[in-house]
Amino acid sequence: MSIYDYKVKKRNGEEVSIENYKGKVLLIVNTATGCGFTPQYEGLEKLYKEYHDKGLEILDFPCNQFGNQAPGSDDEIHEFCQFKYNTSFDQFAKIDVNGENEEALYTFIKNKAKEDIIEGMKNKIAMKAVEKMSSTCKKDGDIKWNFTKFLVDKEGNVVERYYPTYKPEDMEAKIKELI
Repeated sequence: MSIYDYKVKKRNGEEVSIENYKGKVLLIVNTATGCGFTPQYEGLEKLYKEYHDKGLEILDFPCNQFGNQAPGSDDEIHEFCQFKYNTSFDQFAKIDVNGENEEALYTFIKNKAKEDIIEGMKNKIAMKAVEKMSSTCKKDGDIKWNFTKFLVDKEGNVVERYYPTYKPEDMEAKIKELI
């Protein structure tokens, strides 16, 4: 199987194939509107505006599994993101990223990049604390918290997994390399 074999749901419930993004660099991220990392939407939007025309797509999957920090409806979440952060990248229906109801796409990408590479003692300590707070992070490879990011190359290979504290703007060099 490849990443292009998966389908996900738009906010309106319509199914869309990841194959629609073939030949693009993808940044796939699970998000939440009430999280301490929510301001990362600014960095995501900045990357999107800078590199979308060059082949970057950001696929935003709201998730309410970590501290109930994405409690609204899909439309409420979308409106919040557009109003507060002026987001223009694709935002899909809310999903689970861990557990028995996890989205199949997430099962696939988690298996391709099992662990976050965490740099710096401050980030390692923060991520250990976050992992302990997560009631859904139960096995190796599970998503630890909101704003875990996966970078996928134009051929559909998951090339990197970034931990939640890793800022989107710090991914710019890698994105430029893949484009």
